[in-house]
Amino acid sequence: MAFEMAPRWLLRIGSALLTAAVLQGCASTTNSGAIGLQRSQLMLVSSDTINAQAAKGFQQLTADAQAKKKLNTDAAMTQRVRRIGNDLIAHVGVFRPDAKNWAWEINVFESDAINAFCAPGGKIGVYTGIVQKLKLTDDELAAIMGHEIAHALREHSREQASQKTLSSLITSTVAAATGMPGEIMDAGSQMLVHLPNSRAMELESDIIGLELMARAGYDPRNASSVWKKMQQISGGSQGSSFLSTHPAGADRIAALDAYVPKVMPLYQQALSQRKTSMPRR
Repeated sequence: MAFEMAPRWLLRIGSALLTAAVLQGCASTTNSGAIGLQRSQLMLVSSDTINAQAAKGFQQLTADAQAKKKLNTDAAMTQRVRRIGNDLIAHVGVFRPDAKNWAWEINVFESDAINAFCAPGGKIGVYTGIVQKLKLTDDELAAIMGHEIAHALREHSREQASQKTLSSLITSTVAAATGMPGEIMDAGSQMLVHLPNSRAMELESDIIGLELMARAGYDPRNASSVWKKMQQISGGSQGSSFLSTHPAGADRIAALDAYVPKVMPLYQQALSQRKTSMPRR
């Protein structure tokens, strides 16, 4: 099928709109930290909007779990999760000072799901399934929670919403100008933009989480063992990383291990401070 060329005036308008959107929306939500993370992010959607939606969703999830008696049912696990979470939160200011003042919440949901999350604005949820089925050590749980906290610090949900806003503008402009079906454009943007960006965000969260756990006194050398356990529990099966929003397990393990030397001094410093701050008997 042949597509007609777009009128030049329409392409000029579309190009101007896209350029303005990109220039106005480029920013970085975090400082680079010891890991040296530097990447501009497209932020066209208001953080207030995203955070309000996240807070409402977390409140509803918590209320539903409480009604079903599935909220913080294991006192020891809840205390453990909150202790590790608060240890990590104490260091979020390294990446963004304003995050220290977020209304942080940490809850444990009774569920077989192997999952955890940190919604925008600092709403953390850990499912009992991920702790029990993977038999997580404190270091491994810190790696998971650090990863999820990193998503919130980098505002990845807001970034993804912004990317979709921009891609919708692009696809509608091109579709109107060329007559190309919108479904084809949407499929292309999903394959070439959203999936790669999602994988990049996951790796980004891995290494930010690695620094957070090291600063909090959890051994970063044990972070990659989480993904080894994930591979074991899934029988080693995983889909193509190209078509996945998450990097392949082997890629993830290699990336985490590669950054360990950068954060080991922070871990050793945390251990030293912990020893000197211990009360004398």
